[in-house]
Amino acid sequence: MAITEIEDQIFKIVDKKNYDNFIYDFLSVYDIPKATITKLKKGINNLSDVAGEVYLKNKLYYKQTDKDLMQSFTDVKAKVDELGTKPRYIFVTNFKEVLAYDTKTKDTLSVPFERLPQKFEFFLAWNGIEKADFDKENPADVRAAERFAKLYDVIVKDNPNATRKGLNLFLIRVLFCLFAEDTDIFEKNLFTTRLKELTKLDGSNLDSFIGQLFSVLDVRKEDRPVDTPSWLADFPYVDGDLFKDPHESLKFTAKSRKLIIDAGEKLEWDQINPDILGSMLQAVASEDSRSHLGMHYTSVPNIMKVIKPLFLDDLRNEFEKSKGNYKKLQQLYDRIGKIKFMDPACGSGNFLIVTYKQLRQLEIDILKEQNRILAEEGSGKAMMYLPSVTLDQFYGIEIDDFACDTTRLSLWIAEHQMNIKLRDEINNAVRPTLPLQHAGAIVCGNALRLDWEKILPHKKDDEVYLFGNPPYLGAKKQNKIQRKEIEDIFSNIKGCKILDYISGWFMKAARFISDMKIAQYSFVSTNSLVQGEQVSILWPIINKYNVVINAAYKDFIWSNNAKNSAAVYVVIIQLSTKESEKKNKPLYYGESKKYVQNISNYLTPGKNVIVYKSRKPISDLPEIAFGSMPNDGGGLIFSKNEYEKAIVQYPILTKYFKKFIGAKEFINGYTRYTLWLNQSTYQNIMNNPVVKNRIEITRKHRLNSKAKATRQLADIPYRFSSVHEPTSSTIIVPSAFSGNRIYIPAGIVGRDTVISNLAYAIYNAPIWVLGLIESKLHIIWLSAVGGRLKKDYRYSAGLVYNTFPVPEISTRRKNEIEQLTLNILDIREEEGGTLADLYGSPLAKKNPKPMNPRLLKAHQELDEVVDRAYKSSGFKDDNDRLALLLDMYSERVKQLNEK
Repeated sequence: MAITEIEDQIFKIVDKKNYDNFIYDFLSVYDIPKATITKLKKGINNLSDVAGEVYLKNKLYYKQTDKDLMQSFTDVKAKVDELGTKPRYIFVTNFKEVLAYDTKTKDTLSVPFERLPQKFEFFLAWNGIEKADFDKENPADVRAAERFAKLYDVIVKDNPNATRKGLNLFLIRVLFCLFAEDTDIFEKNLFTTRLKELTKLDGSNLDSFIGQLFSVLDVRKEDRPVDTPSWLADFPYVDGDLFKDPHESLKFTAKSRKLIIDAGEKLEWDQINPDILGSMLQAVASEDSRSHLGMHYTSVPNIMKVIKPLFLDDLRNEFEKSKGNYKKLQQLYDRIGKIKFMDPACGSGNFLIVTYKQLRQLEIDILKEQNRILAEEGSGKAMMYLPSVTLDQFYGIEIDDFACDTTRLSLWIAEHQMNIKLRDEINNAVRPTLPLQHAGAIVCGNALRLDWEKILPHKKDDEVYLFGNPPYLGAKKQNKIQRKEIEDIFSNIKGCKILDYISGWFMKAARFISDMKIAQYSFVSTNSLVQGEQVSILWPIINKYNVVINAAYKDFIWSNNAKNSAAVYVVIIQLSTKESEKKNKPLYYGESKKYVQNISNYLTPGKNVIVYKSRKPISDLPEIAFGSMPNDGGGLIFSKNEYEKAIVQYPILTKYFKKFIGAKEFINGYTRYTLWLNQSTYQNIMNNPVVKNRIEITRKHRLNSKAKATRQLADIPYRFSSVHEPTSSTIIVPSAFSGNRIYIPAGIVGRDTVISNLAYAIYNAPIWVLGLIESKLHIIWLSAVGGRLKKDYRYSAGLVYNTFPVPEISTRRKNEIEQLTLNILDIREEEGGTLADLYGSPLAKKNPKPMNPRLLKAHQELDEVVDRAYKSSGFKDDNDRLALLLDMYSERVKQLNEK
């Protein structure tokens, strides 16, 4: 049941004149079984025999009274305190006031009886929803969204020919009027009262009412016609361009009229949270976002992860240092009123709104400290309030016009709320909300096509911050237009076609701040920009623009306060001009942080070395390749059951089969099989029914391919499309595996096994090479320079194996590594189970599974020897390991280039 349905049902109950069945009606709104309520009503489940009292075990102790309410509540609470099993709620009412108590949370509810519907969430534990969980979603915002969703649906249905712009503008204007009449911008209940008094029940003249009202709100009182009706004269001048465009005529009905009135009478607009209201209104206007109204927004804690290191921490530190010094406080006060902020993918304005509120709070705190200093001095001076932070410092770009409108509205709401806070906390500091102030520029358009400098004009010495959460689209998910935008921004630089869509924002922001002294930007991004091949394409270009990484958050799950939202692993990357570079840069790992001198383009401490793909190993390692590709449509590959059935029926086929494994099969311990044939062996069994059938499947699959090369392979349907003959010792390296593991689950297979193209193979490889791959050093290299899919590792020949720097290793050391590697293989066999079981998931945040202790110890022994092969004194930590590897890589590439 939607929360507004719960609320409306309680309104009906409260509006009744007869309250004999009140508590039974009230319980029926929640998830209390009807049978339970029926028995309770008959007195069967009622454990209290006192008239006017209802005691439902574990649920409720209720009392209705005509005596002193507090005394009655105290009497009931004393009874409950004596009970062994306590009811969740105590509820006492005289039908004028309500007193309720949650025995679990110790929360108390005390409201007029008529206000009970708006406090329905207090009792949601009966529905299995704890108040703390519901409060995270802000009840007032969720109610507003649900009521406006109903109104929007009715208006859309009644006005099939109306424009989306007209509908959205109507929605935003009505919302503003409702907020205004609840928060002293208008007279209390002015909009709802006038609407009820002056419009017909059937809604037939409501459009005329709305049209007249909206037009007059954009005209100063002194400029209004002398014949303006008196009912309109009470409404103030609003401005802010909110009512500038004419109202698009709409059809209204009794239903839509009632829904507007309900929104005015039943919602608590003074409790609205502008941080998320805009996102909720977007959900109202987007049917595909309706499933969880009020929960599709960027959480404030995540926004703070962006803006705190970017500017807020520095401003707050400056405030702390300036305490007690009136002059320095004034300098800070003046400074925060000049800073410019822009979100070039602002959506419904979450980042801008949180930033505005944080700056206004800092403004208030400075004023309070200045007042304290003046009071201590006893000079009798009175401080005159002059505003510092204003909306014209805030800029945004957003492609959706409705989102732009909701951003402006939410900023106005935030401004009014902070004006009230200012009035309450600072004597004689009054800042009127009307007429509405203009934001710097909230522009509707494609940020990758617009000139940002025209939107946010700036001088070289201006202090400017850009931030936000631009769209992530990977290269394969971009449409032709989006791909062209990226190609244009990067001037068709080689490789730019594989860049994520968000790279365009990083590039444009770098250009924007490149000639400034005090400018920085910070964007939330998928971790793909700092992993894998994109690093070598994107960052060398960006680094040319006089920018450096000034702070960063390593991989974490981005939470949007959305139920059932998919886990997205992101990073936050903050860049600044070199003039704004910090000496000690914060690098965040979850809840901890470390200050480092430099943050690389892989978001690691150390030098800014970029690793480029290599076709061959840069060190003395054997070549690696993908395994064999069948390209068979399932013709040549057999499940275990299919294989066993075939060789039982035709034993002669046994010698023509080999095991067939890829990454999944190897890690999870299951095997498939393949017919492994060449022209000669195929001739021997080509007439076998099983072979004949499977070869025909393969032939047809290849003939139906769109690729010419694949169609040509139909002439040899018995052969894989790419073939690597198994050898006596082939190293298999999974192409993908869980990011919760601390070692790569690689291994060795023999001649009886074909490695599929879903894993890497090193043929005729010495065992010590497997030891390097199994070492901590190698997974650190993989983690830093390889790609990922969400959190899972994606191994790469060109970026990981071929670029892995290996020092000169003595024969004695190689033999030592080999023996320790063989020990690991022996322990795997002795312990049994799959590699997935043996290596576990020790890094998982939820339900981590430890690695097999014997195997872990064996790996650690191998690590000690491999570490000493690289650095005789050993390493302090993983950052020390990576720093050495990057230095070795850089030196080795330099040597190769000099040859």
